[in-house]
Formats: sequence, structure tokens, C-alpha cells
Amino acid sequence: MTTPRPSGRRFPDDFLWGSATASYQIEGAVHEGGRAPSIWDTFSRTPGKVQDGDTGDVAVDHFHRVPQDVAMMADLGLQAYRFSISWSRVQPDGSGAFLQAGLDFYSDLVDRLIAARIKPVATLYHWDLPQALEDEGGWANRRTAILFGEYARKMAEVLGDRIHLWTTLNEPWCSAYLGYASGVHAPGRTDDVSALRAVHHLNLAHGLAGRAVKDVLGQDTPVSVTLNLHVTRAATDAPEDLEAKRQIDTIGNEVFLRPMLDGEYPKEVFADTEHLTDWSFVQDEDLDIIQVPLAVLGINYYSTGRVRWGTPEVGDGGPGPDGHRSSASSPWVGATNVEFLPQPGPHTAMGWNIEPEGLVNLLVEVHERYPALPLAITENGAAFDDEVTPDGRVHDVDRVAYLHDHIDAVGEAIKRGVDVRGYFVWSLMDNFEWSYGYSKRFGVVRVDYDTLERTVKDSGLWYSDLIATNAIPAPAPHL
Repeated sequence: MTTPRPSGRRFPDDFLWGSATASYQIEGAVHEGGRAPSIWDTFSRTPGKVQDGDTGDVAVDHFHRVPQDVAMMADLGLQAYRFSISWSRVQPDGSGAFLQAGLDFYSDLVDRLIAARIKPVATLYHWDLPQALEDEGGWANRRTAILFGEYARKMAEVLGDRIHLWTTLNEPWCSAYLGYASGVHAPGRTDDVSALRAVHHLNLAHGLAGRAVKDVLGQDTPVSVTLNLHVTRAATDAPEDLEAKRQIDTIGNEVFLRPMLDGEYPKEVFADTEHLTDWSFVQDEDLDIIQVPLAVLGINYYSTGRVRWGTPEVGDGGPGPDGHRSSASSPWVGATNVEFLPQPGPHTAMGWNIEPEGLVNLLVEVHERYPALPLAITENGAAFDDEVTPDGRVHDVDRVAYLHDHIDAVGEAIKRGVDVRGYFVWSLMDNFEWSYGYSKRFGVVRVDYDTLERTVKDSGLWYSDLIATNAIPAPAPHL
């Protein structure tokens, strides 16, 4: 892969450069300190759900390697680190007593980050719901949202003002639809009504958690949420193809953006899903709670989609933002006549198309809708089939080119007037890639899964150069 975009673009002096990870993907130590199973522990142990039967039992052993990993972040020059908290590590059942060992783990991580002059960005939920709550209905159960607010309050009390930015949820689209409709993510359910209930209860959880953090730490405490907003284009300008795009936009984007930022659900989603539910699970005060003031909106971006009006193949809901196609059910609840079309290349190892211009379009569109709301890219990156040279190096030229062009796209959006405050590369390290197990590598740092040794790839060295100069380096390999 080569890059058509020029190098050298500079960024604002206060632009924040970071990386991102998720607890189940990197921590390991699933039985230590009283931690109880999450839905991903259960799902990964279910035959056929995760490639090669992989689990996060060890992952990359971050739990035991925090000092080493924070030192590595400092060597890279990271200015911020976006991590997630494992709910079941700090509160095994999702209710009741909290575990001091788990609280101490995250408190120590935060202290080490601050000592290394790295801003901690804490995500309260990155998909690893305590299994005990799933046994009671999971996100389809309103009580889960209420308990999430209580968990958020405790974390605010423990971590306090040491957190640079609090993020309530990561990609609730995936939690709701991949977890409860298509079943390709934990907990692996295939029930459209449960998925829609999960949508609302995740929205409610966001509002309750954001308000709890602000109640504890003050109303000016910066709160965020991270959404994987879909960039979907109609195959033609024909009315039926535009309607297909509208359905995907509604169920993919608007059911989160509108309640969180406008205090309402789009009326179209009620019409699209009236054959499934009357949405009576939305209570009178819920929308006021959900619309908690945000300091920044986090956006995760990887690829784009193209749709037309038609009959999808059985079991094919098209690729979601994580590239999954459902083997049983579609994640696109309510989009009953939408066919996803193949996207032209180039593609990553996940099969996702590479289109930096889609990121420009997305950022400009969101900014035009919500001009007063700052944005941040909280995940962006690519999996490629890395090759290790005899001396242990990884010359991942395709990943360097991918990052070069997408970061330049962020710069282009800023040039067009979009208020983008930061960029977090996905991911800091190779890790457990959900249902793909350890078969896909996103890291700018390579992990040898046998020895757990970390090696900075050329992409990591390139990103470090970018941070040091605040300008996009040429995508030349570090030989």
C-alpha cells in the first residue's frame, strides 16, 4: 500500500496524541484478585465462538506488566492513554461489594501514567459485562443501566480528579447489536427485541454514569462517550437506495446520537421497528437523563460501507465496523431490505476497505450538526499480516501508510474548521481481537504470544516521530 497524501501537515500545539486498549483484550489474570467472569470469559469458552478457541485468560499479561508497559508508552512519547476498566475486576457481580485489589490495580495504573506525564483517559465499559448481570438479562434488563451508574460513581470516588477524561461507553452499537442481535460478540444472543432494549439501556447507562461522575467530581468534570459512527453511502441516487442508507444511518447512528445529544429518539426508528416492539421500555424521564453534557464526543473510525435496496443473503447483515458478518442473524435490526455491497480495495487483513476520505466526511458532517461539540478520534488503526525479520523487527509499511493517510485526514478536517482535539491509535499492542482471537494484529507494538515480549514496530516508531514533531512524517520505513 502506498500513500497518495503529502507528508508534513502540522497540528495545533495542544492537540493530544495517544493510544487505546481494552481491558479484556490485554489484561489477562482473569482469576486473580477476586475477579469474576465477564461475558467475554463465557463467550470465549463456548465452542465455535472464537477463532482457534482463544480466550483472554492471559491476553498480553498487562495485569502483571503495568510498569513495563507504561515505560514503553513513555518511550513512545504518548501524551495520553485510553484504557478501559474491567467492571468484574472491581465489582465481581456488577452489584454489591467492590474488590480493593481491583480498585488498587487501576489506581496504581493511573498514578504510573501521571508520573510518566501521560494523561489517563478512562473508559468505564468496553464490552466486558459481569456474567452475573447477563444471567439476569444483561443490557436488555433496565437494572443493568442503574447498576452501571452506581459502578461509575464508585470509580469516580476512587480515581477522582486524576482522570483527564471520563468515557462512559465504547461503541454501544457493538454491545447492543453484535451482542444481542447477530450474536457474533458476547453474550452471543440473537434476539432483535433484546437488542433494541439493550440500545436504550446502554443510552440510559451512559446518562446515569456521566451524571454520577459529575455528581462526585463536579459538574465541570469532562465526560465523553465513544461511538463508532457508520459512514454508509447509497449505491445510487435512486429513492430506494437512499432509503436503504437512511435505514442504516437510523439504526446505526441516530439511535445513539439523537438521544445523547438532542434528547430524543428519531421517529423513524419507531416506524422501522414497530413490528418488533412499541419501545415502552423508554420511561418518561429517561431522555433527560441520557442527554448529559459532553466535553468531547469520541469517534472510532475504520472503514466505510455501501448499500442498496434489495434482499440480503441469508444471514448476511453486511460487515459492521468491526468487520463481522453474521452467520445467523443481522445486526441491522429494522433494516429489512438492505443489501451491503462489496467495497473496492485496498483492504486491511480484516477485509475492511481503506478510505481516509470517509473520515474527513464523517468529521465534517458531525461538526456541521453539532458545531459547539469538540471531537476526538478515540480509535483508528489497521490489522495487517505483519512479518518479523530475522533480527526481530516489524517493517509494517502498510500500517504506516494507513496511519499516515488517516491522520492526514484528521488534519484536513481541522483545516475545514472541525474542532478535533486528539487522536488515539488502535492499538498500543497486538492483543485478543475478540472473536478473531489472536489471529489479527492491530498494534503499533508487536507482542510475541509465546514469550509476551514487546517490540515496537516501524509504525510505532513512525507514530513516535509524529508526536515528537507534531507534524506528519514521511511514511518511510525505519530500517
